[in-house]
Amino acid sequence: MDILIKATQFIMSLSILIVLHELGHFIPAKIFKTRVEKFYLFFDYKFSIFKKKIGETVYGIGWIPLGGYVKISGMIDESMDTEQMKLPPQPWEFRSKPAWQRLIIMLGGVTVNFILGIVIYIMIFFVWGSDFSTANDVKYGFSVDNEFKSLGFKDGDKILKINNEIPDDVLDVNKFLFLRPVQSIEVQHIDKTTEIISIPETIGKTMWEKGVLKPFNPRFTAVIDTIIADSPAQIAGLMKNDSVVSVNGKPIAFWNEFTDAVKNNTATQPLEISVFRNEELINVTVKPSEDNTIGVNTLVSVSEVVKFQHKEFSFGQSITEGSKMAYWTLHDFIAQFKYVFTKKGATSIGGFIAIGSIFPSTWSWAAFWSITAFLSIMLGFMNLLPIPALDGGHVVFTLFEMISGKKPSDKFLEYAQVAGFLLLISLLILANGNDIVKLFN
Repeated sequence: MDILIKATQFIMSLSILIVLHELGHFIPAKIFKTRVEKFYLFFDYKFSIFKKKIGETVYGIGWIPLGGYVKISGMIDESMDTEQMKLPPQPWEFRSKPAWQRLIIMLGGVTVNFILGIVIYIMIFFVWGSDFSTANDVKYGFSVDNEFKSLGFKDGDKILKINNEIPDDVLDVNKFLFLRPVQSIEVQHIDKTTEIISIPETIGKTMWEKGVLKPFNPRFTAVIDTIIADSPAQIAGLMKNDSVVSVNGKPIAFWNEFTDAVKNNTATQPLEISVFRNEELINVTVKPSEDNTIGVNTLVSVSEVVKFQHKEFSFGQSITEGSKMAYWTLHDFIAQFKYVFTKKGATSIGGFIAIGSIFPSTWSWAAFWSITAFLSIMLGFMNLLPIPALDGGHVVFTLFEMISGKKPSDKFLEYAQVAGFLLLISLLILANGNDIVKLFN
């Protein structure tokens, strides 16, 4: 049932985005009296699930859910209808229109994507408002990754200011560090002293290379929830709901302290773990496995250790907040895009399974529209990339024509379209191949 709900949300979101994106091409094409032969949701190789001709356009639904398209007369696109291009140009064809009209037609799709993202974010703030947490709302402060302790951060820190400003939501600290320019963070240590810590300019790159994308996590108590069958923990007698008191005589209060104590222990050295069970102190000896783990996990809801406050917005305020959200969503996506061109980034690219998995397993309209807004902005940016077969490729060729006064030949555009299509197919195979590998791993 969880998978069905995720899949339904994904297909619904994808369908909305595709139809509106293609409408962005369709409407200006019609305004400029350019013939549109097909308007399709999904691809219709060999056959269609549904199709109906209205006027000069065939509207339909294909069976391959990899996108959609409008087929515009006199245009070299994914249909690769080269026979049409051998005939003399007709006044209703794309190739017969002035360059500025062709540019508007090609930019129509991404323009709709960006506008849609802004509108959805505006309505999210207006209808649902927003939840946020302040420094004092994080009950036990943050646990800090060792990579950041070298900068001066400590377990139990509360985030007071980022770049000398109180953040709207302290839980955004990881995103800010990874994707935005952060020069300093002011914290309150557990002893109530405050400190302004300088952040290196290369912190985002460090986080990526070290695999530390969430250096700050709300702390929670060390209570065991899950014990893997036949693991060292089960063999030693640890049980669900055991509250860890100490490891090798070192007092333990929080889960991160417990995991650090296990991780830093010599693999061959047994662990002396004391736990409270039914108000009784129990001592067990655990011999870690070769990878220095003992096979336990915890299950804590963020709401148990973080208080969330709620804020409502007027429609005017929602316009401001929604526009800001759309801007920063685009900014953050572009900022992380540079990591794709690394060896690690190539294995991190996700396909349809990765995208579908970001939808919640229970139906939530707020989450659905938030993810749809993000995907709309992402789709707009990706389509603007100067790759033949994408809108951005057509835009580049049209701008070249407008600047130089020379139009690329049809043969050149055909070759470019094929090259771009092969590149996109390769990326599609890589992304979905990564999904399959991760699924089995």
